[in-house]
Amino acid sequence: MIVGLTGGIGSGKSTIASFFKELGVPVYIADDRAKILMESDETIRNSIIEEFGHGAYQGAKPNRKFLSNIVFNQPDKLAILNGIIHPVVRADFDSWYATQNAPYVIKEVAVLFESGGDKLCDAIISVTAPEEIRIQRVVERDNTSISAVEDRMRNQWTDQQRVDKSTYVIENIDLDTTRENVCKIHDHILKKTI
Repeated sequence: MIVGLTGGIGSGKSTIASFFKELGVPVYIADDRAKILMESDETIRNSIIEEFGHGAYQGAKPNRKFLSNIVFNQPDKLAILNGIIHPVVRADFDSWYATQNAPYVIKEVAVLFESGGDKLCDAIISVTAPEEIRIQRVVERDNTSISAVEDRMRNQWTDQQRVDKSTYVIENIDLDTTRENVCKIHDHILKKTI
């Protein structure tokens, strides 16, 4: 089984993913793989430079600030960037998935619904948290401004949109409660895979 894990920026997807890892579930973090592939995959690099100019890279590393300033203010440019990266990440996931031997895997993708990746999942977990908590988490984590976080949020689905299409929902405010919910979902999924 492929279980999609998604949620808005600052919801705590990485924390939830780490709880599943602790339970022995293989976890694929799409954003982490995308960062690696943006550096190592020549097709991605060449396509991004062709579309966004040489400022998009500093040597072999993507210039994230340069790209962010473009894509988070121009949805059409974000769609182009995603169109370059998502197919390569999808193929990378498929290769990784083929090597797994577990009842189910977690595929953590921030823009699971927006990218159409939900259609490739057997179940979906959405992580939610109040917007003010999410903003505070990201401001502290990324040392960024509130307006920069809000710009990124505008390019993602709302919690309600995700919840409406999800199999499971975890509200991630209190870590002990969150961990309990992860264990309950894990047990439920295992029962379905037997």
